[in-house]
Amino acid sequence: MTRPVSVGLDGFDLAILDILQRDNTVSQREIAKAVNLSAPAIQRRVQRLRESGVIRAEVAVLNASRLGRPLTLTVAVGVHDEHPQRTERLRQRIMAEPAVQQCYIITGEADFLLVITAATMNDFENVTQRLFSDDDNVRRIQTSVALRCLKLGSHVPLY
Repeated sequence: MTRPVSVGLDGFDLAILDILQRDNTVSQREIAKAVNLSAPAIQRRVQRLRESGVIRAEVAVLNASRLGRPLTLTVAVGVHDEHPQRTERLRQRIMAEPAVQQCYIITGEADFLLVITAATMNDFENVTQRLFSDDDNVRRIQTSVALRCLKLGSHVPLY
């Protein structure tokens, strides 16, 4: 079994993280019982994990389809010039766009990979207009529409 790369995490930290990433509403008392530590020790450890950035956020994962956004699309974006100064405006627009759920800077034919939710194809077209229409550095966008979600999650293996 491989150990995590993160420095300073012990077996208790990993057990706590495993519980929290499955359900962050579990009480510290329940976590304490599950990992054989006191509730104050759990509180200190969780605080340290938050402050160190190991725990990035504690959020509710929403079902976009049930909230009127049934479309999930991936958009591969190629640019002419990858230099940070030339892509800064694009990166700012992507970060500011609520419909963009995820964005990765990638290698290969494309330079960015976006995951976008939309209510309709017209809604998606408006998003792409806001993101790409006035950017002469964008050379290509390729869109794929998700037909069905097979797996969605943010669980990080801790082994």
